[in-house]
Amino acid sequence: MDAAPDFQGDDIKTAAVNQAAEKLIQNVEQVIVGKREVITLVLVALLCEGHALMEDVPGVGKTLLAKAVARSLDCEFKRIQFTPDLLPSDVTGLNYFNQKTGQFEFLPGPIMASVVLADEINRATPRTQACLLEAMQERQVTVDSETKLLPRPFLVLATQNPIELEGTFPLPEAQLDRFLLKVRQGYPSAEEEEAIVLRFEQTNPLDELQSVLSGPELMELQADCRRVRVEASVLEYIVSLCRATREHPAIRLGASPRATQGLYQAAQALAAIRGRGFVIPDDVKTLAGPVLAHRLIVSTEARLRGRAKEAAVEEIVAQVRVPVE
Repeated sequence: MDAAPDFQGDDIKTAAVNQAAEKLIQNVEQVIVGKREVITLVLVALLCEGHALMEDVPGVGKTLLAKAVARSLDCEFKRIQFTPDLLPSDVTGLNYFNQKTGQFEFLPGPIMASVVLADEINRATPRTQACLLEAMQERQVTVDSETKLLPRPFLVLATQNPIELEGTFPLPEAQLDRFLLKVRQGYPSAEEEEAIVLRFEQTNPLDELQSVLSGPELMELQADCRRVRVEASVLEYIVSLCRATREHPAIRLGASPRATQGLYQAAQALAAIRGRGFVIPDDVKTLAGPVLAHRLIVSTEARLRGRAKEAAVEEIVAQVRVPVE
């Protein structure tokens, strides 16, 4: 890989991203104990104006993390509790007849917010899940043939439990592909679990959490991340990783070009968070699993053998040649 040029302007921009990221991470850590890597991944999604899917067992703090991130942003926040009886109009909004004015008026749904928490997203029916496709990709919704633009920035933070099957509807591949990344928090260590109990012993720290970043500031940081330099060799490495998922024997459906673009932008954001104005292969390696694994469909034989998507991505990362300096 060619040596990265020393652009002082770019360094200043990435320093601003690094400082803002550290401030936001520390703010969220007032609520969430010992999950800095997970918080950083969610922040990567924010800086890419992407969407994050948080999947894990009940009780590990998925919804709490989403709320803490939303509280840290001075943006309009809405929560949607997904249930089997939720209708698309409950999400997007609807046109209703106002008897006082004698005209139809639009009643906005909760999707018309900058930060939307889609809690237990896999409990909604496919019909309701489908109403998110246009919003997540095109930042707009269509109600009665009329298009409504969503506010900017626009971010969907979704949660789901992987172990519950009754009363749930698996997310279709088209919707999974619209999530920039998927994160898992996992169980805390013994020391972290003790700290959690003590932190929530008397009060909920989420109630006192203050915002540290405004919407316009976030959009400015997003623009700064897009300026992070990606050498041609690193771009080739990103493309090679994504193309390798389409040729792996254990994978029936590989990563899409949208995944390639997502990995590229996520690597830019992670480099900026780490205070660099250029992407290195380690940034790509860190993000390969969270960005690619949830988009893949493994073959029937691999599934019967219990091979996970993450294991396939790890194999690909180990096999694809890494650009060197």
